[in-house]
Amino acid sequence: MKKIFILTGEPSGDKLASKVISKVQKNNPNIQYACVGGTHLNSLGIKSIFNLKEITHIGFTSVLLNIFKIKNKINRTVEEIIRFNPDILFSVDSPDFTLRVAEKVKKLNNDIKTIHYVAPQVWVWREGRVKKFKKFLDHVLLLFDFEKKYFDKENIPNTFVGHPLLEEESKNKIDLTNIISNDKKIISLFSGSRSSEVNLLLPILIDFINMMNKKFNNFTFIFHTTEDNKNLISEKINNINLKNVEVISEENIKKQILNKSIFAVSKSGTVSLEICNARVPSIIIYKMNFLNFLIVKTLVKTKFANIINIINNKEIIPELIQKECNAKEIYDSVVYFLKNPELMKKQINECDETLTKIRSKTSSSDEASSVLTKFLIS
Repeated sequence: MKKIFILTGEPSGDKLASKVISKVQKNNPNIQYACVGGTHLNSLGIKSIFNLKEITHIGFTSVLLNIFKIKNKINRTVEEIIRFNPDILFSVDSPDFTLRVAEKVKKLNNDIKTIHYVAPQVWVWREGRVKKFKKFLDHVLLLFDFEKKYFDKENIPNTFVGHPLLEEESKNKIDLTNIISNDKKIISLFSGSRSSEVNLLLPILIDFINMMNKKFNNFTFIFHTTEDNKNLISEKINNINLKNVEVISEENIKKQILNKSIFAVSKSGTVSLEICNARVPSIIIYKMNFLNFLIVKTLVKTKFANIINIINNKEIIPELIQKECNAKEIYDSVVYFLKNPELMKKQINECDETLTKIRSKTSSSDEASSVLTKFLIS
């Protein structure tokens, strides 16, 4: 029986991996799986060797503080993979964890094929990493077509598969009347999938909600989060008795809520593409501790944090980073957009044009699963 080990490092990677693996399972039922993953892979019947939260550390200083734990997790993961002896090691995103594991595995067993999904953003920083990848990666699956040149240059086999989060999904509609009132407009809030991100951004977003509530009475604010962070956010919301706030973690509900939203405030990251795909105007926020920010500032090559802005080399979606990431700036930006609907329409149109450029012509998950299948039968 063929075997695949799936290696993720955070909830967004778990979600991406599950989309691909569900297709592989459909077409190749007789495959044995093991993983480092979360709720999405678990829903496919694939149990993780340990809790994903144990390796989800944000920022350089946090990694340094947890360096021994992380090294221990890397070594333990390598041991489990070697023991499992898969035909394919399918690593997804989180390169500082997944690619370190892949490199060690390849040194110990060169017969294991290593396929990495979501190329490290070498176009943002540390382009020189690509040369190193050639030593231990058999194939790279690319989300964006413009990434090909970096891997072609080093003769690393790669396939542009597109971004799975841009795929349309037809799911059964859910009655949302228990969550939202028809006379309220929805503003969706995304504070991140890591608890460290939530702890930094949640107080700022709560202050923003309070500012909005002083001026308006027709909004419902809905936090989109993971199952792991739902209690953390709910407790803080309940402690201050905010009545027009909901916290949701179920994927299908999140998607439908987003589609009904008039605006979104989102942490920088993959979710911004989902927001654009739902044709919802938004702003991007992000904050990290000062030392992390200084390190990132010296290493990053791009002017922007958001992929839509990076591709266009201009600010289509406003970015409130570090000092600007505060309740007053968020409030001013959101209210300005809400009072100028033509600006919201302009942003949506520009995002539509950008997504048309980067969306693959075929299903991303189908393309990625096809590459995995080819390696299984080769």
